[in-house]
Amino acid sequence: MNSKDIRSTFLNFFRDKKHKIVPSAPMVIKDDPTLMFTNAGMNQFKEFFLGINTPADRRVTDTQKCLRVSGKHNDLEEVGKDTYHHTMFEMLGNWSFGDYFKKEAIEWAWELLTEVYKIDKDRLYISVFEGSDDDDKLTLDQEAFDLWKTIVPEDRILMGDKKDNFWEMGDQGPCGPCSEIHVDLRSDEERQKVSGASLVNQDHPLVVEIWNLVFIQYNRKADGRLEPLPEKHVDTGMGFERLCMVLQGKQSNYDTDVFTPLIAEISKITNKTYGKDEQVDIAIRVIADHIRAVSFAIADGQLPSNTGAGYVIRRILRRAIRYGFTYLDTQEAFMYKLVGKLTSQMGEAYPELKEQEQLVTNVVKEEEHAFLRTLEQGLQLLDNMIAGMKGKVMDGRKAFELYDTFGFPIDLTALILEEKGYSLDAEGFDEAMQEQKSRSKKASVVTKGDWTVLSDDKEQEFVGYDTLEADVKLVKYRKLSSKKEGDHYQMVFNLTPFYAEGGGQVGDQGVLTSAKGDKIRIADTRKENNEIVHIASELPADLQATYHASVDLQKRRLTARNHTATHLLHQALREVLGSHVEQKGSAVHAKGLRFDFSHFAKMTEEEIARVEAFVNERIEEQLPLKEQRAIPMEKALQEGAIALFGEKYGDAVRTVRFGDSMELCGGTHVQNTAEIWQFKITSEGGIAAGIRRIEAITSQAVKEYYRKTGEELQAVKEALKNAKDPVKAVVSLQDENSRLKKELEGLQKDKAKQLRSELLGELAEVNGTHFLARKVDLDAGAIKDLAFEMGQQYDDLFLLLASEQNGKAVLSCYISKPLVASKELNAGTIVRELGKYIQGGGGGQPFFATAGGKNPDGIAEALEAAKQYID
Repeated sequence: MNSKDIRSTFLNFFRDKKHKIVPSAPMVIKDDPTLMFTNAGMNQFKEFFLGINTPADRRVTDTQKCLRVSGKHNDLEEVGKDTYHHTMFEMLGNWSFGDYFKKEAIEWAWELLTEVYKIDKDRLYISVFEGSDDDDKLTLDQEAFDLWKTIVPEDRILMGDKKDNFWEMGDQGPCGPCSEIHVDLRSDEERQKVSGASLVNQDHPLVVEIWNLVFIQYNRKADGRLEPLPEKHVDTGMGFERLCMVLQGKQSNYDTDVFTPLIAEISKITNKTYGKDEQVDIAIRVIADHIRAVSFAIADGQLPSNTGAGYVIRRILRRAIRYGFTYLDTQEAFMYKLVGKLTSQMGEAYPELKEQEQLVTNVVKEEEHAFLRTLEQGLQLLDNMIAGMKGKVMDGRKAFELYDTFGFPIDLTALILEEKGYSLDAEGFDEAMQEQKSRSKKASVVTKGDWTVLSDDKEQEFVGYDTLEADVKLVKYRKLSSKKEGDHYQMVFNLTPFYAEGGGQVGDQGVLTSAKGDKIRIADTRKENNEIVHIASELPADLQATYHASVDLQKRRLTARNHTATHLLHQALREVLGSHVEQKGSAVHAKGLRFDFSHFAKMTEEEIARVEAFVNERIEEQLPLKEQRAIPMEKALQEGAIALFGEKYGDAVRTVRFGDSMELCGGTHVQNTAEIWQFKITSEGGIAAGIRRIEAITSQAVKEYYRKTGEELQAVKEALKNAKDPVKAVVSLQDENSRLKKELEGLQKDKAKQLRSELLGELAEVNGTHFLARKVDLDAGAIKDLAFEMGQQYDDLFLLLASEQNGKAVLSCYISKPLVASKELNAGTIVRELGKYIQGGGGGQPFFATAGGKNPDGIAEALEAAKQYID
């Protein structure tokens, strides 16, 4: 069976068992603060397991794209080195939310594997939870054991401990025992010699877990206690890539048709053959895996960046580029060429890949170019470090600096050192890395208490579209503690006017007022597992009382104006630039808005002006808000509503319309565009290949902008002695400044020429080297020109020139390249060491470097100390 048939067979099997086939959730998670990425099939169903919401369908099945590269599930460093770990993978699953339980899950799993997929029963092993003698005092999962006994011989049922056969969502939350199904893919000869039972869960590449049937029946409390859940659920996950390996008779996931087209394309592009050299094979596997992870993440709305989820994606991509650079001799960008092949393979199952193919290609290409430039810079810095080393071992903390500051991969550093006859202080590097991780962990660790439930209210209605005030009752609360934010509380009410952060819009702030007039400030409002959570530094005094909740009116109004402006801006960009424009992200708050969109070129001043004018015309038209709440998704799209990039929508959606602008949106908006008053773009620029960003303001911020601009213009006029035409006066000043600058440069060059003859006459011969250390009255540019001109006349020149500029000291060191090699001198190292005399520092290349400092009085000492390097 090919991979497409394997996937559809699974889904159709469970559809016939009365399961609803649901689409994969985005791999990038936007509304769960506990996760960056979907790392398991159950993530999108957490609210049902937690009992927060009741699902429309109690039986569902899907294939979920997952990413495991951070936190508890981190397989990144294993990827490529073996044949079965992946960053991005598909998880086939069937789910029961309080419907069927162990009997059906076990029987159907066995039926599908052995009767439909025709896997040899003799190659399958089952594991069940053996119980635990720790604080949980859990017993053997007798129910699962007895069910399996009716299907397979007892000697094929293995006992598994807590690590392997008790599944937990995290430190808290739903959990339960599980039954794993393992398959033995070894040859008959090997199976006769060694029983597969002894190799289960022993990391054998050909005896692997294929399916995990999780029976969610407990809830883990914050204090570690387990309590039975009122409803029992089934959560299964089968690795699609491993299943393909089994059904296609392969011994590696990478030999299946999930990966072979990509591997063939990589081999063709790099002119390397897969299967002949282990290091080459690892590199090709890394690239084949990582291009999938990166492409799906970008298609789901996560651009590479330097923080959070974006940093993880950048790190995955850079790992692949580095493997290509090191082992496949790829000195130029090439991974972007694989996006088309991936799309042709998986675009049918995941249409977002087709829709975003050009964007993914552009972003990957730009990231590759950027990292190759980083590698080039890092190689130069590494050469400088090596040149300045006293022994044969590089300080691990220096190597960490190269890794941490410049993103230069540590294993590449180690490889280059080895090639040059040096070694790396790996222990020092690990210590520096651990210290950084420890600092980061301490700052980010959050301790969560259990929810204290006061009433069983699952509605938690949001009334904030219609009112900014409401009388509310506390449904549940919990305490959180972190080093960064201290102690604070999360509260859920029976209803709320507070908008929870989402769709780019910040969460509301406001106050909670008691009948006595006591107030508690709500600092933020967020969504977690589809609940609206209010954050405050303290709890109400009476937990059973009714409180008056009121949203900060001014902030909400300003935020709503900016949110409506993003819709009008989106419409304007499509009108002015073309229908190819798609929203790729936004941030909306009281002070302004940020809008990211797809476009291939920098906007011209004329285009920016037209977009601004378009939005302001819609404001002047006083367009009323027309919204539809809880209408079917299909109907909304048929009526012309725009669905936003990377967002997950339910079956029922809300549409927001202003004139011809109509979008799916859950955010808050003005009742009429006239409330916005005016719209002003403050900046436009690129943030990634094919992605532009506009920052803009409305309302009060525009008034403040014009007030400040007026004050600045008045100040300029006064500085120009109230010139009638300030623009003409500024241009005249610029022309005069340019002329004077050229005259000054000419004088400096003349001065340097006269000085060169003088300095050449002062050169002293020290240990076979032409040496001079002296203070001169020139600027930095003229000193550099002078040093290189003198260097053309001698190939054994050591020159240290110092100058005082604007009350600060500058040291410039030039060393002839032959001298750098023969005496192992390094100008960068020397100026850093001499910089201590002038209370500063610097660096540069081995043959020319500069240092600056705040103590000109130390120049004489620095000049005197220079001679020690050639004495």
